Amino acid sequence: MQITSISVRDIRFPTSLSLDGSDAMNSAPDYSAAYVVLHTDSPDGLEGHGLTFTIGRGNEICAAAIHSLAPCVVGLSLESITADMGAFWHNITAGDSQLRWLGPEKGVIHLATAALVNAVWDLWAKVEGKPVWKLLADMTPEQLVKCLDFSYVTDAITPEEAIALLRRQVPGKAKREAQMREEGYPGYTTAPGWLGYSEEKMRRLAREAVAEGWTHIKQKIGSDIEEDMRRAAILRDELGWERTLMMDANQVWSVEQSISNMRRLAAFEPWWIEEPTHPDDILGHATIRQRIAPIGVATGEHCHNRVMFKQMFQAGALDFCQLDAARLGGLNEVLIVLLMAAKFDIPVCPHGGGVGLCEYVQNISLFDYIAVSGSLDKRVLEYVDHLHEHFLDPVVIRRGRYMPPQRPGYSIEMHPETLERYQYPDGAVWLELAANR
Repeated sequence: MQITSISVRDIRFPTSLSLDGSDAMNSAPDYSAAYVVLHTDSPDGLEGHGLTFTIGRGNEICAAAIHSLAPCVVGLSLESITADMGAFWHNITAGDSQLRWLGPEKGVIHLATAALVNAVWDLWAKVEGKPVWKLLADMTPEQLVKCLDFSYVTDAITPEEAIALLRRQVPGKAKREAQMREEGYPGYTTAPGWLGYSEEKMRRLAREAVAEGWTHIKQKIGSDIEEDMRRAAILRDELGWERTLMMDANQVWSVEQSISNMRRLAAFEPWWIEEPTHPDDILGHATIRQRIAPIGVATGEHCHNRVMFKQMFQAGALDFCQLDAARLGGLNEVLIVLLMAAKFDIPVCPHGGGVGLCEYVQNISLFDYIAVSGSLDKRVLEYVDHLHEHFLDPVVIRRGRYMPPQRPGYSIEMHPETLERYQYPDGAVWLELAANR
């Protein structure tokens, strides 16, 4: 099966109108996706779908970067790619030195890499007739490790160590897979906690979350400490003290502010503070972690690559690893981070906001539990109740738990009608909004 061409769309949803996704750093996001389709010569019409997530303006830059990377994929057979996925990933990230210069392995070019690489995994899983989590779980340790590029991280984990780690989990894989199919993977919700919501809306959504069985809820903070305290009191009033409350400052504080503010917010017993300061400040996160314990530090949705995560682990800078399926360079790099996290005994709680990220990361967390960590201790998967209706295989939540997807692929394919209506700037939704301004 040969990949004959790609198509790329700039898809945007006007979520800024309702302030869904609003936080201290991102006051009015429009959840968006640079969306790619790999077309093939398959007689069955099989295609690979992938996306990278943005919050509006600049999405067209990601789409342009995907076009620039297309020669790394178009013309290749799927069989040649899957025979050595590690080499394929290395070529797409380092094979063209002129494109690599734009990163290297960070920023827009890496976001574009994620869209293309994840589309390849989607295609591979469809060919095998399995969802991505199952495709990965069925691999032998040797097969999985061959999919990975260990460049720059062998001082933290070697291929041999990765194989040994995976082999240790083989005996219980079937039991854990059966458990996930029956019980689902534990999740948490941010639904009541968006910063732009009124007190009335917060209370209503908090009550709904409790009724739906959520035991872990996240609050957005960081605009004003007095307001943060007031809103935390509201949530504790609705949630009680037996449920777990997490907090997310979305990068707005300095190191000193993070320590000072979390010492005040400690009265509400938060489990973690997420992105308290600049996401690149590894040593700053380490300092915060040391000074606010036992409150945990969670970060990673803006970590560029496996090297940055390696340093986070080595510096003792985080308690929870929140990798992002579309900011890292696709599933290959995600798997490297999962393995390093397991070696350093750091629980992985992926970033699941935005559009499509919940669909992606359910596959990652299921695989992590079944084949890598073998543990649910301190592990919860973010759920944001936005835009799932636009996917052919949307997430299924049952009493606060993700139920494993069954449809072959990476769960990321959108309905054709969605792609037409929300294409920017000439889709029907955007034309209507423009006409009403």
